[in-house]
Amino acid sequence: MSSTPERPLTRNIRPGEPPLDLVGYERAGGYRALRRALRELTPSQIVQQVTDSNLRGRGGAGFPTGKKWSFVPHGADGGLPKYLIVNADEMEPGTFKDRLLLEGDPHQMIEAIIISAYAISASVAYIFLRGEYLRATELLTRAAHAAEARGYLGAHILDSPFSLALHVHTSAGRYMCGEETALLTALEGKRALPRYKPPFPQVVGLWGRPSVVNNVETLCNVPHIVERGAAWFRALGRTQDGGTKIYGASGHVRRPGAWELPMGTPLRELLEEHAGGIRAGRALRALLPGGASTAFLTAEHLDVPLDFSSMEPTGSRLGTGTITVADDRTCPVALLRNLEHFFAQESCGWCTPCRDGLPWTERLLGAIEDGDGEMQDLEILEMHTRFLDSGKTFCAHAPGAMAPLASGLKIFRDDFERHIRERRCPWKRAA
Repeated sequence: MSSTPERPLTRNIRPGEPPLDLVGYERAGGYRALRRALRELTPSQIVQQVTDSNLRGRGGAGFPTGKKWSFVPHGADGGLPKYLIVNADEMEPGTFKDRLLLEGDPHQMIEAIIISAYAISASVAYIFLRGEYLRATELLTRAAHAAEARGYLGAHILDSPFSLALHVHTSAGRYMCGEETALLTALEGKRALPRYKPPFPQVVGLWGRPSVVNNVETLCNVPHIVERGAAWFRALGRTQDGGTKIYGASGHVRRPGAWELPMGTPLRELLEEHAGGIRAGRALRALLPGGASTAFLTAEHLDVPLDFSSMEPTGSRLGTGTITVADDRTCPVALLRNLEHFFAQESCGWCTPCRDGLPWTERLLGAIEDGDGEMQDLEILEMHTRFLDSGKTFCAHAPGAMAPLASGLKIFRDDFERHIRERRCPWKRAA
């Protein structure tokens, strides 16, 4: 492996400088993969390339991208229109990797959309943007107009039979919009509520038509796979999960930020080498490895590779790959109360366990932190982690909220009991 790993996703990003315009992007090799895709490859060949590359979704779930694309009806029975939707509603707390790509290299996003739409024979594409990403909205809109003027968007792209209309859509700014079926419902102009599955969006999606929803980082890999091949992409990773990953770190670290590293980079390397370790004079208490909806990890997990497969035995998930770090002076009860407040506030209210259960957990955590908790409250919190788990709610919102709570009740049990015994938060006095 080279001492300087390749960084295909961020190679054009220059901190402190504006992103490349169309001419600059073309000089850097941009839209070359699009030309190859339209002139040398069929849609099915691109789907096969992406499948062979082992590209897995970077939005959190890690579902194989080529497999998702293969579910879209093809041929005469596929019909039109088909839709490609970019999930840029990046509202997972502690996650900011997609913003880096959207603001740092918007033409890479545009090229990725065109190639991916061609692969699934979609005639319309949407970028569903988090409402607060005003800068990204401006840059993407400008890049799309420039691409259309150059002949990369619109009718008969590069004189080929393929045509694509692209729309930049800003959302109302709700966490639930990150769930793909709720995103589709919101895009239709309705309240962002999740849908029954099956049918799945690849068959019955936006306005009842075949649709694929992919994360920003996921799609940005596609032009590089088309240009350099599946074997090259697989070789970028350190484990069986191919490619690179934009990892991030925030919280109690010396150097918060985001870095493109080989998939499978150990957690210790990310925390100590890139993020600079825990801030001065403090030690690691715990961290969330991939956003607020992942289970806590501790110092014993620092040598685990950060990829989808290696994370499973830890009881947590890779998620978005952006770690949130808490040092040894952090009150875990207050931390969990803050997390559960967010999840309770962002519940769409569609199913009873989520709508009523999440505010209940928040109230119990608040009582414990304020010195009004009872030991039986811990049993009630544990009950919630079971009754709001996967398969017992309409979507994954409540199970995601239970991931940090369930792990926190185990890891920080002594802290919970001390709060209850002493009728106060010991960390407030220490602070």
